[in-house]
Amino acid sequence: KLRQIQSKAEKSRGLWQPFTALLGDIPSVDVKRNVIVTISADKGLCGGINSTSVKTSRAVHKLNAGPDKENKYVILGEKAKVQLIRDSKQSIELCITELQKNPLNYTQVSAIADDILKNVQFDALRIVYNKFSSVVSFLPTVSTVLSPEIVERESEAGGKLGDLDSYEIEGGESKSEILQNLTEFQFS
Repeated sequence: KLRQIQSKAEKSRGLWQPFTALLGDIPSVDVKRNVIVTISADKGLCGGINSTSVKTSRAVHKLNAGPDKENKYVILGEKAKVQLIRDSKQSIELCITELQKNPLNYTQVSAIADDILKNVQFDALRIVYNKFSSVVSFLPTVSTVLSPEIVERESEAGGKLGDLDSYEIEGGESKSEILQNLTEFQFS
């Protein structure tokens, strides 16, 4: 079972790694509306792994806090929901549970991503998950997906996204429409 899951995870890297290279992962970007997407399990005896996701989410929430900033949680999985509801109930925007009844595929993940993108206003999505390292080791990871407006702002300001205009990208009428499509695909 583990080998099969590991193989699927390694094969999926060909989908998301090019987008990370193109749109970057800019954790230091300063935005007003941060949404922390915490990914955990629904059931099982992996308490340490789920607790690490929750601790990392709380740290990201605290790092991005400020008087003019708005931080919200989107929780995927029952284990993180149970832990975060205790002290952050007012910050929880959306909870999605019972994801592991059937093995997830890209279609299901895209539907979940669409649900989140339609129901949550954000400038940056901070996705907190545990990256598989080995059978006994997982690495807590935070990936940042910026809203199309912030990507456009960062692209015009130069910096890491300044090279975005050098690509010829098809599939949209305007730059903002293309960025919207890229953001949605990167998140899913």
